[in-house]
This record gives sequence, structure tokens and C-alpha cells, in this order.
Amino acid sequence: MRNFIKIFSTLSFFGFYTIEAQQVVKKDTLSGTELTITMDSRVSDALDAVEDRCAKVASNKISTGTDDDVPSKPTKIYVPSRELTNAEICRKNPKILGYKIQITTVKSNDEANEVKAYFRKRFPNLKVEVDASLRPNYKILAGSYFSKQSAAGDLARVKEYFKSALPVQYRVFCVEAK
Repeated sequence: MRNFIKIFSTLSFFGFYTIEAQQVVKKDTLSGTELTITMDSRVSDALDAVEDRCAKVASNKISTGTDDDVPSKPTKIYVPSRELTNAEICRKNPKILGYKIQITTVKSNDEANEVKAYFRKRFPNLKVEVDASLRPNYKILAGSYFSKQSAAGDLARVKEYFKSALPVQYRVFCVEAK
């Protein structure tokens, strides 16, 4: 009896559910090549109707020159004709790609703290920090500068004590930079 119910329900399902699929040939809108798609003819007709409606709306907007959905003028982007000052740059970007003076690279945190303390005694006006991103090595960095040229004066003074000092690109806080 169970088998009879299963067979009857399966046959009735296929009897009432008919698939009217056909192969539809469409043109690709980008390259123009023909695409063969298997789909129901009603779906194909609905897609054609939507495409026709879109084409009519687009052609009406082009011919009349009006478009209700899109603003008539694009938003204007202000591009200054002169070079921005450091204050104007800082207002827009609090942290920028600038330069720091890399004093030296050491192998341990204790060495880094010794070099940092020695540097602070010699140059109290320059901010010094330790970068531990290259562990087990530690970089000791000083100052914040907008360019290599602005770091040149301090670099010359630092090189008297640290011969291996050099300017390196680094993210700096704009308000601290010289």
C-alpha cells in the first residue's frame, strides 16, 4: 500500500507539473556573441518585456535631456590650483606618510632602552620612540618630518653621534611633523 501511494504521488506530481523549457538564443550585450540559454518561454517573454521597457525609458531620457532619478549636475570636487599648506593637509589627514630619522637597529629591548635614554640626553627637543615590529630587532626612531629636506638639519646633528642614522618613510602624526 505504501509503494502504491509513493508511485501515485510521484506520477501525479509529474502529471500536474509540466516543464515548458526551450532553448532561447540571445545576443550578448557587451561582445555581441550569441548565447544559447535553456529557459521557460514565459520567462524569456518577461525578460524581453523588461529589456524593452528599459530601452524606451533610456531613449526618452536621452532625447528629452531630463532624468528624474539622477541629479542634473554631478557634485563638484574642489581641486585647489595651489599647493596645500601643511596646516590644510593636517586638517584632512591627522596621520600622513612622512619621515623619521632611524637612529639605529638593536637586537634586544634593553639595548633599545639604553640607546633611547642616551639619545634623549643628547637631543631633548626630539621625540624618540622604539619600533618593535621587526622582532627580535628593535628600531629606534626620532622626530617627525614632512619630507627628507625638513629632516636634513636634525639628521646632520644626529649623525655626529650615530653614524648609521638615516631618514626613513614612516607614518607620522601631522601635528608633530616639522
